[in-house]
Amino acid sequence: MMSFHQLPISQMRRLGLALMLPAALLGSLTFATDTQTATAQKSRENSPLTISADVQEYNANTQVATARGNVQMLYPARQIKATAAQAQFFSRERRIDLTGNVYILQQGVNSIRAEKVTYLIDEGRFVALPPSNRQVESTYMVNDPEIGGQSN
Repeated sequence: MMSFHQLPISQMRRLGLALMLPAALLGSLTFATDTQTATAQKSRENSPLTISADVQEYNANTQVATARGNVQMLYPARQIKATAAQAQFFSRERRIDLTGNVYILQQGVNSIRAEKVTYLIDEGRFVALPPSNRQVESTYMVNDPEIGGQSN
């Protein structure tokens, strides 16, 4: 078997393009030490949505990126932070499916815990499903002037 360094220049260029294509379709792809990070960008507003995980794959035919293991999602434009066991970004549908012990924190105070959460990017909407025989848990901070005005 031929090592990478022994490949002809034309084959190395093709291999490089094949490895870069998924990154170009997602926006950018950066590799950290033990995690992989993919950033999806909406071209009109150019606001990054970053997904970091132990392993990431991209299928150019279906335009679906899958991240597995210690998944972290950051979407600063909407003040969203999320963790899960797996995330799938469906670029055509503009949705993200988070599965496995999902925790989402929005605006630093509102949160959702579920087994599976679908995030519809264009609608800014979450659809959460619980583990079997359990419930979804959401916590929302409500501004209540009557309670805030009382002294303890």
